[in-house]
Amino acid sequence: MIKNEGFSRCFHCGEDCGSSIILFDEKQFCCSGCQTVYEILSGSNSSEYYNLTDHPGMKTAFPELGKRFDFLDNEEIKQEILDFSDNGVSRVKFFIPSIHCSSCIWLLENLHRLNEGIMHSTVHFTKKEAAFTFRDSEISLRGLVELLASVNYAPYISLESVDKSSKKKINRDVYYRLGVAGFCFGNIMLFSFPSYLAIDDTVEQFIRQNFGILNILLGIPVAFYSGSGFFISAYKGLKKRFISIDLPIAIGILALFFRSVYEILSGTGPGFMDSLAGLMFFLLIGKWYQGLTYQALSFERDYRSYFPVAVTLISGKGEESILPLKHLKTGMRILVRNNELIPADAILVKGEGSIDYSFVSGESDPVKKTEGQRIFAGGKQSGPAIELIIEKEVTQSKLTELWNQKPGHEERHNNWESLIDVISRFFTAVVLILALVTGVAWWFIDPSRAALVVTAILIVACPCALAMTLPFSFGGAMRVFGRNGFYVKRSSVVESLSRINTVVLDKTGTLTKSNDFDANLDHLLVDEASFNLLRSLVRHSTHPMSVAVYQALPNAPALPVTGFTEHLSKGVEGTVGGHHVKLGSGEFVLGRLPGGTPAGSLFVSVDGTPSGYIILKHKYREGMRDVLISMGRKYELHLLSGDNDAELPALLEFFPSADHLNFNQTPVDKLNYVRKLRGEGKKVMMIGDGLNDAGALYESDCGISIADDVYHFSPSCDAILEARQFRKLSTFLKFSKISRRLVIMSMSFSFFYNIIGLSFAISGNLTPIVSAILMPLSSVSVITLITVATYLASARTKLNITYPV
Repeated sequence: MIKNEGFSRCFHCGEDCGSSIILFDEKQFCCSGCQTVYEILSGSNSSEYYNLTDHPGMKTAFPELGKRFDFLDNEEIKQEILDFSDNGVSRVKFFIPSIHCSSCIWLLENLHRLNEGIMHSTVHFTKKEAAFTFRDSEISLRGLVELLASVNYAPYISLESVDKSSKKKINRDVYYRLGVAGFCFGNIMLFSFPSYLAIDDTVEQFIRQNFGILNILLGIPVAFYSGSGFFISAYKGLKKRFISIDLPIAIGILALFFRSVYEILSGTGPGFMDSLAGLMFFLLIGKWYQGLTYQALSFERDYRSYFPVAVTLISGKGEESILPLKHLKTGMRILVRNNELIPADAILVKGEGSIDYSFVSGESDPVKKTEGQRIFAGGKQSGPAIELIIEKEVTQSKLTELWNQKPGHEERHNNWESLIDVISRFFTAVVLILALVTGVAWWFIDPSRAALVVTAILIVACPCALAMTLPFSFGGAMRVFGRNGFYVKRSSVVESLSRINTVVLDKTGTLTKSNDFDANLDHLLVDEASFNLLRSLVRHSTHPMSVAVYQALPNAPALPVTGFTEHLSKGVEGTVGGHHVKLGSGEFVLGRLPGGTPAGSLFVSVDGTPSGYIILKHKYREGMRDVLISMGRKYELHLLSGDNDAELPALLEFFPSADHLNFNQTPVDKLNYVRKLRGEGKKVMMIGDGLNDAGALYESDCGISIADDVYHFSPSCDAILEARQFRKLSTFLKFSKISRRLVIMSMSFSFFYNIIGLSFAISGNLTPIVSAILMPLSSVSVITLITVATYLASARTKLNITYPV
């Protein structure tokens, strides 16, 4: 039952139902998709799903699955996807991008209520992964995927996702080393209590000596397993005649360990094993903190992450079969359906192509193709199925060439890391010379104290705090960025961001929303009654352009529509109130493409009479104006777009001149433009969203990919920015500069600490045990300083310090 109402919310998704409400089971729904999901849940006694939040569902048009997942019946592909299959029971893990809240977890983990063949399911929320165990006799792999898709949790399955050889192994080494250091640190402190309490009782001294032996045994794995990375790095540096910051750290570790062994075995002191273990623990925490990123994100995927798993092969007899993509060869004939990707360069041999190349070229309008024309890989067919003859294999296609479009310049280096390496060379040389000179001087002053003074110098002068400056400063910035939807690939990117003076932006999908439009009705030649005819027609379409037209037209009671037909990539038509109404392209509505109208216009006819046209423009992202004005004050702005120049007048006010606005740009044009700017000595940040931006993103000093779904495909880049956080872009740049100043402050603090400590050690007023206490204390001080400063800076710039929901 459909009823006209005022403002009302959908029971399932919570969105406005508009003027038309679907009533079912005494509840209101905005569309048949939401109603159907509700029926599935309530029919399986799963209606408590709606108790989790007020509106836990997701709006869906309830997709027609058709033959979309036919390839999952192919035995070879099934074996590649399944994690386990034996004795009629299978297990599979999927990446499901639409997982977003607690209700999603509840529904997926209770999927067995929708089909009893599903034995068990678990969700890993942060990775957006779900694992399912099911009985093959009751539900197939294809059936499971179709069930997930029917409730709007379609898994993301690509060629890369089923290629097990490409799975990255998690580096657990740092966790093992950190665990050993932490375990030994706690136990060494426990065994050192007699020394802390300074008990001189004979029995206690016996215990203390035995505990000292245990501390040595625990100190061995700390120094030579947990600290092995520093020794290996120092050795490799020396082998290449290069002194890195790990060399003085390695010297400090050895000085602490062997001095401690000498004191414990000789009975002259308790040693410093607790300080050694504490130092190693904090150093490894710094390394872990620096490398901590979001595992689900991928910054450098290859073409396989975007390509389908299989294609539909047409044999010489016209029979259709599923073929794994890796077996696709030149000369084969394939079928490509609506919204399917063209996997390789091919020739169109049957049907009419309407190819969406927006992801490859940036051009938002579909390209018409006729029989005999070449179609490049990477486009999507928008319309009826077409048949193609493969011209090049997947690895040789144009799309693959774009993937591999890497500039020929040398890999960019992190200036701060290089600077610290230079400082460490100077620092190490000075410390060794000071230790030698001071040791000789004290040999003449008091030979009994010479060794103690030299040891104190080597221990207190360990540049551990300096080594922690970068990982904790830039690592802290990475964490703040990540909590605000800006995912940085490595800590050096934060430093690169702080040095940017030129910003280059793509237009379509970056400044504008990919599937959201503004409709200009000024050129419509219809009366108010015809407005309602058109509004009633487009209300039945879920296409983004139809939705934009519907929202722009005046509100009025919906009229009944008969014979509604949606022609993919052409338009819609139907009979409304006895009038035949058409909306779509010029060729569809008028039978020709009229001149003098803006690109992307939709034409209207009522009863065969042309009734003007509607101009559609991509909506700009929220906050775009403020972002461009803010960045324009501090940075030189440029625009590169593969689209036409229809929006040049609207954008000109944000850029210094028309020379900085470049349209109809090919991927090579974009790459060369960025290269030219860098050749002029400018520090360039490139922001794009499509594969056509991959070369320019890589060529820039810092490449940022803006994405509506960060877990889906991303071009080669240095960072991924959630589209909804675009308004914070200038704030992120400001925070990167704050982090850079924080590095300078931390380095200054570390130097000051070392200078004070060395002055006391050289004068003989600092014992090795006090030196060993001061050394980790300096590291803790730097960590505390950076942590507090990062927290205050995030609050000052109004960046969230909790994870976004």
